[in-house]
Amino acid sequence: MRLDQWLWAVRAHKTRTLAVEAIKSGQVEIGGVPTKPAREVHPGEIVTVRSGPLLRTLKVIGAPAARVGAPLVPRYAEDLTPPEEHAKAREQAVLSRSLRPKGTGRPTKRDRRAFDQWHL
Repeated sequence: MRLDQWLWAVRAHKTRTLAVEAIKSGQVEIGGVPTKPAREVHPGEIVTVRSGPLLRTLKVIGAPAARVGAPLVPRYAEDLTPPEEHAKAREQAVLSRSLRPKGTGRPTKRDRRAFDQWHL
């Protein structure tokens, strides 16, 4: 199975298009080496996926025939992400929520762009 299809099927990305963009931008590696979307994945390979502040580490167990439901993902991918990574992502989420003063309302498009540029 292609890497982009596998990432989509095991719910690492919402769409195949997002998976392809992440792979092409170097946010996905297999065995520490950047790769291409059409590369075949094989059982036992370690795939690292950067999505936002979280660096997920997944071990390929198998290739599903189609996208699977969340309860079935462990049959095809083992999550080896250390708990510290999840804690760091939660901390980033809390920090980003606390940057705007309470009662200022919803951020405008300009505010959001400024925040994204500063945050990334």
